[in-house]
Amino acid sequence: MTVTTSAADTFTMAEDLTVTRMGYGAMQLAGPHVFGPPRDRDAALAVLREAVDLGITHIDTSDFYGPHVVNQLIREALHPYPGGLHLVTKVGAARDAAGGWPAALGADQLRRAVEENLENLGLDVLDLVNLRLGADGAPADLQVAEPFETLAQLQQEGLVRHLGLSNVSAAQVTQAQAVAPVVCVQNHYNVAHRHDDALVDSLAEQDIAYVPFFPLGGFTPLQARELDTVAADLGATPMAVALAWLLQRSPNILLIPGTSSVAHLRENVAAAALTLPAEALATLDAIG
Repeated sequence: MTVTTSAADTFTMAEDLTVTRMGYGAMQLAGPHVFGPPRDRDAALAVLREAVDLGITHIDTSDFYGPHVVNQLIREALHPYPGGLHLVTKVGAARDAAGGWPAALGADQLRRAVEENLENLGLDVLDLVNLRLGADGAPADLQVAEPFETLAQLQQEGLVRHLGLSNVSAAQVTQAQAVAPVVCVQNHYNVAHRHDDALVDSLAEQDIAYVPFFPLGGFTPLQARELDTVAADLGATPMAVALAWLLQRSPNILLIPGTSSVAHLRENVAAAALTLPAEALATLDAIG
């Protein structure tokens, strides 16, 4: 089934959490390797303000971007936040002096991370916190119940409204759901990286959002002959086609492509209006 979308299309994760399916991922606003300040602070602030001006209501961030840098930029650019704007953050990792991403899944570490996100964003409560399990040194089969219970406790204390997961398996999603409701899952997924196909469909059946990170390939841009062919036939860029494919792949997919360029941000948002015909979808589906 083809899902026609637009930049204004929304998805309701929870009764009080409806966001535009085309969001913005703020990771690239930090310095090289997501560490330190941006090369151009004014440009970073301009991108955030343009995202809101374009109607985006879903900004993905974390206090370990920088660290602290990106959240402080968001606060400087957008606080007091406009009504309807939702900031989604993640915890479960830290940054070391070498720029690594060590796991930070202890109860005290998670509580501190939530408190630091609140402080740096200038908020009293976080709309959504994702527990990130795929940090350096974290085993792939990590049991999620204990750290998720810590976040559930912070939710009960009123510091967090909703909970999600990042870098997880289907089994870990099930483990977390036994502790508290999960409203979204954020994993690596794009037209050429399709390991989560079954999970996307399972979450769609449960009306749970799936938020692919690296929708355009991340630090290694997407490269696929089929993608280039479809883009050429449609007179579009390969990146626009890759984003449009994700939006049409399933109605529960939300996009958070990142950029530090206003022009690139506008191109990403414009991709939401691109409807891929059936033959193009079939060609792209075959990549996986």
